[in-house]
Amino acid sequence: MNDASFHDADPGPLMLRAEGAEDISVLSMLVQDAVLTGADITFDRKRRQLAMLINRFRWEDADDAQREGREFERVRSVLVVSDITAIRSDGIDRNDADAVFSLLAMIWEPGEDGTGRLLLEFAGDGTIAVDAECVSIDLRDVTRPYIAPSRHMPRHEDM
Repeated sequence: MNDASFHDADPGPLMLRAEGAEDISVLSMLVQDAVLTGADITFDRKRRQLAMLINRFRWEDADDAQREGREFERVRSVLVVSDITAIRSDGIDRNDADAVFSLLAMIWEPGEDGTGRLLLEFAGDGTIAVDAECVSIDLRDVTRPYIAPSRHMPRHEDM
């Protein structure tokens, strides 16, 4: 009988929380190239939360898929930013339900006493800037992975 390895485990859904600037870089890598529409973005002023339902490329599985000759995968995930004090957007019309956006990066700009600004950078120079009391971001997969419609790993041209 052989010992089990991590590779043998059935990968479960991601459920991660960022509570510090270092955590944001990890989440940013996992949501890079996520696709969503304007209808998938909601801001709850009363709860002070921004929620986005994203189609996330499974970067954590990409190397294994490539090595094993499997199709690349995406998964529907919820990205929630909490403890928001202000929000604004540039180049993103959150009211255009049919607009398609591609999330490229999340960047934290620290302020005073743990406050700061989270920049959600989208392809095409769109940005959502979120002022927050602290880092409080949750990422949770909410569906089973599915084959990426493009069947390709996202690529970025060098500038």
